[in-house]
Amino acid sequence: MSFLPPAACRLPPLFFAASFLLSSCMVGPDYQRPDTGLPANFNEPTVTTGAGSIPTQWWTLYADDKLNELVQAGLANNTDVHAAVARVEEAEALLREARAVLLFPQVQGNANAGRARIIVNGDGSVGNGFALGLSTSFEIDLWGRLRRAERATRDQLAGSRYGRDTVALTVAATIARSYFAVRSLDSQIVASRQIEEAAGEGLDLAQKRARGGYASELDVYQAGGVKTAASAQAKEFTRQRAVIVHQLGVLTGRLDLAIAPATLDKLPIPPLPPEGLPSTLLERRPDVRQAEMDLATATERIGIARAAQFPTLTLTASGGVQSAELSSLFSSGSQVWSIGAGLLGPILDGGRYAARTDQAAAQAKQVEAQYVRATQNAFRDVSDALSNVRMSADTETDLVEHLQQTRSALRLAGLRYRQGYSAYLEVLDAQRTLNDAQLAFIRNRQAYLSYTVDLMNALGGGWEEATR
Repeated sequence: MSFLPPAACRLPPLFFAASFLLSSCMVGPDYQRPDTGLPANFNEPTVTTGAGSIPTQWWTLYADDKLNELVQAGLANNTDVHAAVARVEEAEALLREARAVLLFPQVQGNANAGRARIIVNGDGSVGNGFALGLSTSFEIDLWGRLRRAERATRDQLAGSRYGRDTVALTVAATIARSYFAVRSLDSQIVASRQIEEAAGEGLDLAQKRARGGYASELDVYQAGGVKTAASAQAKEFTRQRAVIVHQLGVLTGRLDLAIAPATLDKLPIPPLPPEGLPSTLLERRPDVRQAEMDLATATERIGIARAAQFPTLTLTASGGVQSAELSSLFSSGSQVWSIGAGLLGPILDGGRYAARTDQAAAQAKQVEAQYVRATQNAFRDVSDALSNVRMSADTETDLVEHLQQTRSALRLAGLRYRQGYSAYLEVLDAQRTLNDAQLAFIRNRQAYLSYTVDLMNALGGGWEEATR
């Protein structure tokens, strides 16, 4: 990578040939996307639950009006989103400034009025002075410093927009996961209440059998213990639910948020991508694109630093009127003007500018490493999400069967206890096993749904545009 200007790049003899100079050489390297060395495909198999592509508003696939409302509120009210939007506005203003410096001269007006005593050849005189005029200066972009600065600012703007999209995607995914946690806790509360109700029926039966002499007081205490444990469990789940609702209130900017209870089982699993997804999908991830724009910006800064080693040509001009009397300020003989050009450049700097160029090149290498790491992390995120979705789907199949078996075991244990063939300990053990099975199924379904969110988030919101 060479930073020397081409041999054909020459200063024109006339400084006013600005159109030629503005199209002259640009020192420094141009950005090229580095090779990240990623595999061509994600080899992790998936579970396909339907056909079709993921829409931009991927959260609508869960067919829940409350979730849609929360995500829309988060995208509109979340403070992190507002800050990201403000960063985009700042970058847009910086780009307008950079373009103004590149394309337009700066014109300044001046007006002066004064009175002074002047000594000429030993004689002093007092007089007035009035002046009114305009002045301008314009740097000719000989080596591309201003053009690269404009490019760097443009890349920064693109990066800030990708940063905004990253924040929005993260907020939507966080809201979805938190909402699934609320629904999971709703379902766990229902399961705990069912166990509490069943334990209450068992307690009534144990008390009747104890009064009839068919059971001991131990059965009564054990049944009462199961009932109170289930009640305490439901209260703990209720506490956890309130905390997550408060978190959703902050995420959505609605601190008075209230969410009515509902179960988790009505939320569908969205369609998942086919097997053999191309790794080029990662190019649409906003955080990866932001890292790439950071690298492009750092590359342009090498050229900016290199251009500082060469002379700077500035055109200047001024014009106006000047007079000792205000009444004659605008007479024909009071006009003054000047035009000129200045060439300024380092002659002996002890290697300062070369060192700054080396610093910029080293910084670009650091940013390139960060970009490659961002793509590698993105590849891992997708692979992890695909693996988690597949395994949670397989686990759900086992948990459904386990849940059916534990329900049957509790029914048979209760029947055996009523007929006097077994102790209440069998019923107690069956109730605890069923409780654990219910909670395991609910929590795995929550994880399953959350992993689908992770997958959409890892793919930058889905795969609709990338596969066209």
